[in-house]
Amino acid sequence: METGYPTHWEADVVLRDGGTAHVRPIRPEDADALQAFHEAQSQQSTVFRFFAPLERLPEADLHRFTHVDHRDRVAFVAVADAPGGEQILAVARYDRDGTEDAEVAFNVADAHHGRGLGSVLLEHLAAAARERGVRHFTADVLPHNHRMLTVFREAGYAVTQRLEDGVLRVEFGIDPTETSLAVMADREQRAEARSMAGLLSPRSVLVLAEPGPGADLGLATAVARHLASPGDGPEVHTVGLADPVPGAHAVAGPAGLDSVDLVVLSVPAVRAAAALRACAHLRAHGVVVISGGFAETGPEGLERQRELLRVAHGAGMRVLGPSSYGFWRGAADGPAVNASLAVDAPRPGGVALFCQSAPLAVGLLASARRRGLGLSTFLSAGHRADVSGNDLMQFLRQDPSTTVAGLYLESIGNPRKFARVARRLAATMPVVVVTAGRSGHVVPAGHAVRRTRVPRRALDEMLRQSGVVRVDSQHQLLDVAQLFASQPLPTGRRVAVLAGSGALAALTAEAASAAGLTVAEQRAILPGGGHGPKDLARLEEELRATHAGDCDAVVVVHVPTLGAPDPRIAEAVARSAAAGRPTVAVILGLSGLTPELTAPGPDGTPRTVPAYATPEDAVAALAATTRYAAWRAADHGSALAPSGVDRPGARALVADVFERLVPGAGGDPQPVELTAEESTRLLACYGIRVWPCAMVADADAAVRAAERLGWPVALTAMNARLRHRVDLGGVRLDLPGPGALREAMAGVLAAHPDAGPWRVQQMAEPGASCVLRSTEDPRFGPVLSFGLAGDAVDLLGDVGYGVAPLSDTDVAEMVRSVRTSARLFGYRGVPPLDVRGLEDVLGRLSVMADDLPDLRQVELHPVVVGPSGVAVLAAYVAVAPAGRVDAGRRALPT
Repeated sequence: METGYPTHWEADVVLRDGGTAHVRPIRPEDADALQAFHEAQSQQSTVFRFFAPLERLPEADLHRFTHVDHRDRVAFVAVADAPGGEQILAVARYDRDGTEDAEVAFNVADAHHGRGLGSVLLEHLAAAARERGVRHFTADVLPHNHRMLTVFREAGYAVTQRLEDGVLRVEFGIDPTETSLAVMADREQRAEARSMAGLLSPRSVLVLAEPGPGADLGLATAVARHLASPGDGPEVHTVGLADPVPGAHAVAGPAGLDSVDLVVLSVPAVRAAAALRACAHLRAHGVVVISGGFAETGPEGLERQRELLRVAHGAGMRVLGPSSYGFWRGAADGPAVNASLAVDAPRPGGVALFCQSAPLAVGLLASARRRGLGLSTFLSAGHRADVSGNDLMQFLRQDPSTTVAGLYLESIGNPRKFARVARRLAATMPVVVVTAGRSGHVVPAGHAVRRTRVPRRALDEMLRQSGVVRVDSQHQLLDVAQLFASQPLPTGRRVAVLAGSGALAALTAEAASAAGLTVAEQRAILPGGGHGPKDLARLEEELRATHAGDCDAVVVVHVPTLGAPDPRIAEAVARSAAAGRPTVAVILGLSGLTPELTAPGPDGTPRTVPAYATPEDAVAALAATTRYAAWRAADHGSALAPSGVDRPGARALVADVFERLVPGAGGDPQPVELTAEESTRLLACYGIRVWPCAMVADADAAVRAAERLGWPVALTAMNARLRHRVDLGGVRLDLPGPGALREAMAGVLAAHPDAGPWRVQQMAEPGASCVLRSTEDPRFGPVLSFGLAGDAVDLLGDVGYGVAPLSDTDVAEMVRSVRTSARLFGYRGVPPLDVRGLEDVLGRLSVMADDLPDLRQVELHPVVVGPSGVAVLAAYVAVAPAGRVDAGRRALPT
């Protein structure tokens, strides 16, 4: 059976060398390109693929290879733009034998070996195969085909092989494993980091400008001047600028150049793709698009943006922008590169800043400069068609010149990938994040991202899980970044407060407590206001005693009531902090990282105490670093791997349900609600047992069901208004026999004549009733929620959230995050309940939601947690095609 062309399998990818390619299913019209690919292969490559020399593909084989059903016979090609059209770089295919096994084969162009095409195609082919119900791949490989054997062995799957008639038979299951996911993440990181390194370190640049709507020759000229400023910077070429740029070479067009590393584009959006196509032969690593007129203008602009991406990725280029402010990159062993609109280059240092909006970049850079905060990298993604904060974080993992990452995010296009990348980076350096709007749901014009339905707290939880430091403003971002950049991490929450007066010390201590810190001591220092003859000596004594005392950080506040502070006070604070505890200061007249608060540390390296305008700012920044230090030191658990999971069975059941899909509004299929029996079977595939029940229409049927299930029973009215509503009489519990059951049903019907149908179920062990849910969000993917059941909990929003995948520690923290969780651990004489069993059910639900993107919604309600067990009494499941944005394969934004 031939299915429709699976558009959602198409993707742009970054390769091992930092270049890009387009991966898509093969099409019948690829026949000529496939024949050309085959004829260009060496005889050895042909023998490796077909076990015999084959100069041309026979017409019958060519037809079979290019006409596939996208189900049992699937083929992918990796392509790039070429003068005569698309050029095939590699081919991968599988053929299923009617079971859950499929035979797989690869062929990579000789000229593109070593770029990682084989591993990328294996990821995409395996993802498609899992979607079609395939469980295992097999391949016949000649023993000396080392490249192909390496692709299989290094993929992270459990590979077995045996020699048969001189040919190696390779077999492996394709369900993701912890190892295969780690391998994919490592390859993704290395490839994206290399693509960013090529973008950020150009040796030659072409600035291409053309006047018109959305383009400004003045902006292009400014970038060219900054690139060509005196110094050993990149070689700069310009096309289309009205005025000559000193140090740059004006050329008639891109055709007059052989190659460049970077293109800066400022042309009208309607001409952007064509202008970039004219630069394809230059083999640039990236393009900075400073002009606008793309997605922010509407559907036509969005299509222009997509066409620009297609051209760029087809030519191997990453795209920064549109409407980008550009980038600045410092270099410890060479000149900085200022490919931005910033007239005053940042001061070199260890902080990397990412900002999407060009206007906000102006204020962010100016504030960093006023504070004396040194930068290693500054990057503005503009409307973020391609290069994003995820890419910069991937690069920073291997950048020795960066110690702190700060990101201003107007939108998060791929939260699952963001969480994964940020968590790995946060394990090695602080990541400070501010989002546009506290909810993080703001989508400015020009940002082509999916809608989201998640509550604000889900974003908060995702960021907390990732270990990033969430702040509320650009001001706080730089407050925290300057502390991370200048002081060591605190080892605990205890702070000592030293202030010029008792009142100021008390106010600062209160602010520290409100920020979540523990005030170990507070002292009033400088009783003479800092001007007395003994003040300085006493201050030094107080500082020595404090740094030697029982605290983890020190807050110094000095605001004299008359005149300016004695400069020796700042010197004393800096000297004591250089070899002591992490310190922050509030000293009148000082702000940011200043020479007055700088002193050599034990190794001779200068160390600066950051200065803040107010005590509240200082302790808020200190509290943020303390939380990060605690997260970094904590055990984050391990990936969930529950036993008894039947993934193929679950996928097959969902595929069967899809036969009932019907188009909804806009052509998208409406979610299909599973029957109770289907829901029970699906959950059983993940080891979640739903207690048996019976749906009945009247009292006689209810009694028969209760006799079969066992007394006592619970009776639930299934009317949507009454279900789960004990307060309205819709649920009657502990009915010991037929008489009580009939009486209960009659009582409900007297008050609610439309109460039926009814559910009859054996009573579970008494305990706490909980609600577990999973919802597939278009942007965030599977969002889990947990709470105890009841109106009070619902009204107060006492719900914990998590974004799958979760670790075992994440699950435990999610259960304990709700205020009513005390009821689970022994409350007012009630024995402790089976929390471990509850965590097992929640963990299995998380794994199921992560495995099956098409689970639109799952609700387990009620889940009764008793002292010695957990009972899932009812389940609701709905499915619909999802097209998850982070689908277990490497891909760039589309």
